[in-house]
Amino acid sequence: MRALLIPMTLLLLTGCSGTKVTSKASSQLGKYQVRTIALIPFETMATPQAIEASGPAFPVPSGARRSDMAVGVPPTTDQAVRQTHRVPASAGEKVTDLMWAKLKARSGLQLLSPNESARVAREVSGGTATDTMPAHKIAQRLGADAALSGKVLVYQERVGSRLGADPPAAVGFEVKLVAPDGMVLWEGNYYEKQRPMTEDFLGFVQRYGVFVTAEELAAYGAEELADAFPYGGAAGGGK
Repeated sequence: MRALLIPMTLLLLTGCSGTKVTSKASSQLGKYQVRTIALIPFETMATPQAIEASGPAFPVPSGARRSDMAVGVPPTTDQAVRQTHRVPASAGEKVTDLMWAKLKARSGLQLLSPNESARVAREVSGGTATDTMPAHKIAQRLGADAALSGKVLVYQERVGSRLGADPPAAVGFEVKLVAPDGMVLWEGNYYEKQRPMTEDFLGFVQRYGVFVTAEELAAYGAEELADAFPYGGAAGGGK
């Protein structure tokens, strides 16, 4: 009986936690050999977010409640009616650095730094933002096999401490890998709003029973997406 209870308990815990990361690979993935990747600095959602809105236009992992995700709110929206939150400008840089560290640890990949991508974009556009130049064009200019771009859509810091937070931290971002010819090879999405043990037992245990910061959540998401990345191999291994 005990032998049966253990796997059943684990299955139950997994169901409570839900999926916080989703990814999708192109059916053409096998036709592309990717060893050199240009990492483009991640964008940060500039518009205010409605924290309790009905849901965003972008995909949400099944473990996330759609009401938790944020959507852009026009500046004229009545703030008294709809609670809003703005993603910190530094969030894009933080998540870029986290993805850089995780992907650099994978074997068989050469990552070109975000600074190189930004430099190319500035040279071509004469501006300062990489979002004015398509990702596949940056890959072409740098001679990379693909370019990885991303956008931070949710980055809300916890209010409280590790022992209790209201609201807790919430982080959501998406990544996209594009070949020089414009083919989208792979897409990934992470979203998590930390929940109390009664709502997400496994997730709370994974956080060692404490309420973590937004950066700690982002690091977890970056690690999970790096593990799901279709090219390269885990540190010490290869594909």
